[in-house]
Amino acid sequence: MKAVRIHEFGDFDKLRREDLPLPEPGPGEVRIRVMAASVNPVDYKIIHGNVLPPDALPKTLGGDVAGVVDAVGPGVTEFQVGAAVYAMLSREHGAFVEFVPEKAEFCAHKPGRLDFLRAAGVPLAGLTAWQALFDQGQLRPEQRVLIHGAAGGVGHLAVQFARARGCGVIATCSGADFQFVKSLGAHEVIDYRAERFEDRVKNVDVVLDVVGGDTLDRSWRVLKDGGALVSTVEEPDQAKAQAKNARGVVFMAKPDGRQLAEITQLIDAGAVMPQIARVFPLDEVAEAERILEREHVRGKIVLEVTPQV
Repeated sequence: MKAVRIHEFGDFDKLRREDLPLPEPGPGEVRIRVMAASVNPVDYKIIHGNVLPPDALPKTLGGDVAGVVDAVGPGVTEFQVGAAVYAMLSREHGAFVEFVPEKAEFCAHKPGRLDFLRAAGVPLAGLTAWQALFDQGQLRPEQRVLIHGAAGGVGHLAVQFARARGCGVIATCSGADFQFVKSLGAHEVIDYRAERFEDRVKNVDVVLDVVGGDTLDRSWRVLKDGGALVSTVEEPDQAKAQAKNARGVVFMAKPDGRQLAEITQLIDAGAVMPQIARVFPLDEVAEAERILEREHVRGKIVLEVTPQV
């Protein structure tokens, strides 16, 4: 089977297409024939050597897939061969490959409303948004949340999740994405290039930050005492958190099939819809990663691993 891997850190020219043996599913696992996968910022961070130690190489990249169960291991009862599924993969597996084994508990049935390409854009970004808002941020209905980077992969799903939960949603994005973010259900949208969000926003319960730096630091000014500032990129200042009796959290999402099934329900109910910016064949993964890192992307970039007919 074909796979895309790296054997050394560097730039996107380090990505190699290789042939690997077909994996067998172990106890509690399913083998997924990968129809599509998405690209995520962690991919190019790995390529540049900013995430893993050198002894973790070679590495098959990619963190989430949509596909069809091709084989089941001992003890698996919740999925049958032929089931359409999607999943955020555990760290020992990569998505840029034709077949991947994964724990059944990390998988969920693919939303019926989505084809494989659109479904592949959900798991990693969706679970990041879900866990940031509801696990780390402990966001509850009728509370207010400020979401930075609301047009991106994580942000555009976070806006929809929070709105579906009955929360007040304030979002920051560029002016070019203003109407897009508004269409997602944000109650208030702020063009971060035209004005400072802290001049418009006060006393939010939760801030979700996927930007870091100055944006993260300024977010303390809009967070109410006792609130939560959750970042996916860097640790919030703990002294400032203590001064506001608040929680400052940095985290990485974990695979969770149960939560992914909840997201499936929202998608099939019409409350959430992932936005796909571009689709590339697997052989053009280097270009997909380059665009994700260097350009402004609305929603997700997806790889078609197995051409659909």
